[in-house]
Amino acid sequence: MTCHRDHLRPTPRIRSAGRRFVGLLALLIMACALPMPRAIAGDMPNAVMPPVRHVFVIVLENESYQVTFGKGSLAPYLASTLPGQGALLTRYYGIGHNSLDNYIAMISGQAPNPATQGDCKRYVEFVATGAPDALGQLPGSGCVYPATVKTLADQLQQAGLSWKGYMEDMGASPRREADACGHVAIGTIDATRMATATDEYADKHDPFVYFHSIIDDHAGCARHVVNLTALAHDIKRVDTTPNLAYIVPGLCHDGHDAPCADGEPGGLVSADRFLRTWVPRIVQSPAFRRDGLLVITFDEGGDGSACCGETGLPGGPQPGKFGPGGGTVGAVLLSPFIAPGTVSHVPYNHYSLLRSIEDLFDLGHLGMAKAPGLRDFGADVFTGSTGAAAPAGAARIRARQPG
Repeated sequence: MTCHRDHLRPTPRIRSAGRRFVGLLALLIMACALPMPRAIAGDMPNAVMPPVRHVFVIVLENESYQVTFGKGSLAPYLASTLPGQGALLTRYYGIGHNSLDNYIAMISGQAPNPATQGDCKRYVEFVATGAPDALGQLPGSGCVYPATVKTLADQLQQAGLSWKGYMEDMGASPRREADACGHVAIGTIDATRMATATDEYADKHDPFVYFHSIIDDHAGCARHVVNLTALAHDIKRVDTTPNLAYIVPGLCHDGHDAPCADGEPGGLVSADRFLRTWVPRIVQSPAFRRDGLLVITFDEGGDGSACCGETGLPGGPQPGKFGPGGGTVGAVLLSPFIAPGTVSHVPYNHYSLLRSIEDLFDLGHLGMAKAPGLRDFGADVFTGSTGAAAPAGAARIRARQPG
């Protein structure tokens, strides 16, 4: 068909439709500029990071998402009260089994090896069988990594930022472990694996003592890896609150044992009591109120499910023993930058947590935290206003750093 010029002139009906289209487009642009809804139902890209400068992490033990957050949970404060004050991550995963490999992943990005997967019953040196790969994974097996393997603690120190690991009951039995940077001697059987009535600290839940980059400087380690009692003092002022506070309850209050060696019920009941004591102290602290983030999660769940394209150590074991990962455990996040009642169904894991903390502090990415496609916490989590709580002179929103 031949198209004459007259045929191409817009008729009044076409011009009217065009104006309606332009109007609809303008409305769409305005809608996109509105604040995001606080409940996020699905997968979405993360584009911004708020000016968080104090991160608190509490790690609990051995429960799946359905047990912790499902109907009839034995931890109602964690399952119901705290999500109403912040964000619930329904698809947050552990990265392996058993406990220790998850803790190590959170601060170094190293995947499980046969020894850490077995919770290092003997506290032995890591023996490398090759050079690190493109993701910084050191092949081999063992417990105490060489000083060349860096951690989030090393990154923070290099950036002039502060950190502390707060370990409940560390040093309660001085003959077993010291009250700062406490661990058994290298090459010995780990006597801290079992709780006593007076000491429920466990090396396997304290990732900092598995890296020579930390423990070789004993004085520095002793200043940074301390008993939990120090936290109450440190959070009284902003200038004494570390940029990273990594908090680990003892074998009773983290939910690992049930019943506990000291007669407490243990499990989720005791874990919930621990949170009722410490969470209000943290969220009422000046550093948290100013620019804080609290993350509460579990090391591993009850199955071997995984997310986020997780892979294992080159030549190493399957991370979840009977599956590719550590199972769905869920996480609760509180922050002035999170709207109460936020729910995210975006998949995350412990490597995502490491990456998120690194990005909040403008650090590089360690190990599996640099894996292609891995997400850090984004607009699905940080749903609150970022202006009111930001310290003077801080950027209202900071762009996420590239990997």
